[in-house]
Amino acid sequence: MKTSFPSPQSFFRQRRLRLSVVLIILIGIYVLSMTIVNFQTWTSIVKIPAGIIWLFHNFIPTERSISYLGPILYQLWRTLLVSISSTIIASLFSLVFAILGAQTTTPHPVLRIVIRFGASLLRNIPVVAWAMILLFSFKQSDFTGFLALFFMTLGYLTRAFTETIEDLDAEKLQALQAVGANYFQCVFCGVLPEAASTLTSWVLYMIENNLRDATLVGLLTGTGVGFLFDFYFKSFRYDAAGLIVLLIAILVIVLELTSTMIRRAIA
Repeated sequence: MKTSFPSPQSFFRQRRLRLSVVLIILIGIYVLSMTIVNFQTWTSIVKIPAGIIWLFHNFIPTERSISYLGPILYQLWRTLLVSISSTIIASLFSLVFAILGAQTTTPHPVLRIVIRFGASLLRNIPVVAWAMILLFSFKQSDFTGFLALFFMTLGYLTRAFTETIEDLDAEKLQALQAVGANYFQCVFCGVLPEAASTLTSWVLYMIENNLRDATLVGLLTGTGVGFLFDFYFKSFRYDAAGLIVLLIAILVIVLELTSTMIRRAIA
């Protein structure tokens, strides 16, 4: 009995039909959403050029902005320290939880379920929500921003580390167990050396990401360069606010280039 296959023309016709149906559904959802919230799409699009012109006219740093450079650099340095410290501390806890929660290294299946559920819960709460929740207990302080970044990073890295460990070759662990290696020897001699490069990449990525998030958290906690941006913006000193945005972008680019160099060195 011969099996008949669809012709190439028929295959591509069906594919185009499915894509067209999906596109129509997405457009319908968009139109329905805009109707419910009364969003004027065309009016907003027309106003975009004027908004961009105003942005570049007001947020371009001027000679007067140089006088604000000292306070801005100081607060940017504090923000960077909070980002790095929260990421490093969270990565240490995440590594422990990932080893206990990964399918190949967990001591007990129940512990794996608990850790994965906790990691999903932590990482699915936005960092802004964490900052607002912690604000009631710890007030406006650098420690509040640190904890907000810590909890979000803990959930994110635990999940990422867990998947990294589970993707490793299980035969190496089985070989270590076959020669009599105990649990800790399997972890420190088989898992960590093999996953070190990928785990380091995740940590470097989160430092970059947390620097951006720390700026937003600073608006709520009244600390760091985020608070300074909010202060200058509300004081109509847009040139100083624009200088902050420019320096943040430069710092993020420098961090990204540094991270790339480190990844290549340890690859």
